[in-house]
Amino acid sequence: MSTTASGPRPRLITQTSVIALLLLVVLLGRSWLQPLITSESFRTWCTMFVAIVVQSMPFLVGGVLLSALMSRFLSERLLRKVIPGNPVLAVPVAGVAGFGLPGCECAAVPVSEGLMRRGLAPAAALTFLLAAPAINPIVIVSTAVAFPNDHVMVVARIAASLLTTILVGWWCVARGDKLQMARRVTNHHHNDDFLYGALHDFLHAGGFLVIGAMAAAAVNTYVPREWVDSLAGQAVLSVLVLALFAFVAALCSESDAFVAASLTSFSNTAKLTFLVVGPAMDIKLASMESGQFGTRFARQFVPVVLIVAIGSAVLIGAILL
Repeated sequence: MSTTASGPRPRLITQTSVIALLLLVVLLGRSWLQPLITSESFRTWCTMFVAIVVQSMPFLVGGVLLSALMSRFLSERLLRKVIPGNPVLAVPVAGVAGFGLPGCECAAVPVSEGLMRRGLAPAAALTFLLAAPAINPIVIVSTAVAFPNDHVMVVARIAASLLTTILVGWWCVARGDKLQMARRVTNHHHNDDFLYGALHDFLHAGGFLVIGAMAAAAVNTYVPREWVDSLAGQAVLSVLVLALFAFVAALCSESDAFVAASLTSFSNTAKLTFLVVGPAMDIKLASMESGQFGTRFARQFVPVVLIVAIGSAVLIGAILL
């Protein structure tokens, strides 16, 4: 007599088994791992990793709390009054709205997901995701302080960042359903439990933040800085190098201007590229967006944002700088 399974098959690999396997590897490879763990480069990696996480975590917490507040109190009626129903018109409005939310890019991911949850068109929400960390008041002030004798850089950063957000937003409108956005379904039938929803979002986004921070710290630690500086005198390569540096360094948008100002051997256009690309897309953001909206979406969205951000920075740099 044949038997049929009455329930789902048990998972062969669980979180507990993975942790147990990792502990076993550490115990058995202790003699091999000890020189690596005590090395100066590993200590530098640890310092950078902790710095990136500590720098980003308050903004992630703020974004998650704001997202939870919006999910509970923001009505579709209010959104329809503020944001035009036409997605093509909604995109520039959402871009300009980025001026009003002081916060790092880590906060923008959960906030944009919360906006979509309340009925905002995905293209407009993604435009806001790009605009908020790039052109908010704190970023503008920090850029002005970092470049005290070059206020044109502040104007150029605003113009190039806003151009990037609007162009990407319109690209999202044109793609429509082809974006393949597999938005994470959040159990917000617990809407009465504000802290539950916020904690759920924080744990999910925080995991991808840690993964991105680990990768960013590794690049900052093990890629020699002199390799980057040696390319500063080449116009095209210098732009691409600083774009890559912005992507992997994963600096907070509210402090990256001081790093850009220190890159004295690079042209102003290359510095502008660094300032535009970083808040729009870095390795940390790419990881978080992949977790929030799906890897298929990220494979489309991340390259487009990088290309548009670099092109916008070069265009505005040629005009203003």
